[in-house]
Amino acid sequence: MLNRTRSTAIVMGVLGVAAAVAASVATAGQRALPQGSEPVELDPANFSTRIDNPYFPLVPGDRHVFRETDGETKQRVVVSVSKRTKLIADGIVARVVHDRVTERGKVVEDTFDWYAQDSDGNVWYLGEDTVECRNGRIENHSGSFEAGVDGAQPGVIMPADPVPGLEYRQEYYAGQAEDRAKVLSVDEQAEAPFGHFTDVLLTKDLVPLEPKVSEYKMYARGVGLLLAVKTSGGEGREELLRIEHDRTVKLPSQGRRCV
Repeated sequence: MLNRTRSTAIVMGVLGVAAAVAASVATAGQRALPQGSEPVELDPANFSTRIDNPYFPLVPGDRHVFRETDGETKQRVVVSVSKRTKLIADGIVARVVHDRVTERGKVVEDTFDWYAQDSDGNVWYLGEDTVECRNGRIENHSGSFEAGVDGAQPGVIMPADPVPGLEYRQEYYAGQAEDRAKVLSVDEQAEAPFGHFTDVLLTKDLVPLEPKVSEYKMYARGVGLLLAVKTSGGEGREELLRIEHDRTVKLPSQGRRCV
């Protein structure tokens, strides 16, 4: 029979472990990470366009090619890191990344994404300029926003030190862009056409504006996004095919976003 002193020691030990886990989460940098719609004040002097977070490296000249399927259609997604930068309304200089989606050779969506990394290593998402295309012409700009304009707030796309349980918003523009994410694991293994990896970061991404939609994303060190699988709200799978280096990335003019 367990005596009371030993029983108390065991309980205190369990509580101590729980407290240590909670403390590790609390000190992993998420105190500075944005939540919900809360406004944040960022010092532009603490940011750089050199983005070398191991789970989300953005090297100018790199081009990541993905295949995306939803059970009915197959799309090609090309994410190109340009040398171009953009001064965001809140004063931060961001790296411009070009994300183009094509289906049967025709552009269906074209996006300029804006990222910057803070001095702690968190990669911030500062907005996007997105156009949807139909028959080679711009159909609309839905979903576009810029941090600091019309109440839009920046979010974090990749924490400096992801630990299980860490939650954060990825973007915030009321009624337009409110995505958030939670770290589930940092020791998974995953495989895509690009290769097989261990010590993979697994996140669960949620879209509050579409409550039934959720997605698992897997990131490999030194690679970035490797695989994304929709777990609710329909079918969908995006997998990395290849990474091309030292490419000349030319951003399309506004009139050629859909061609």
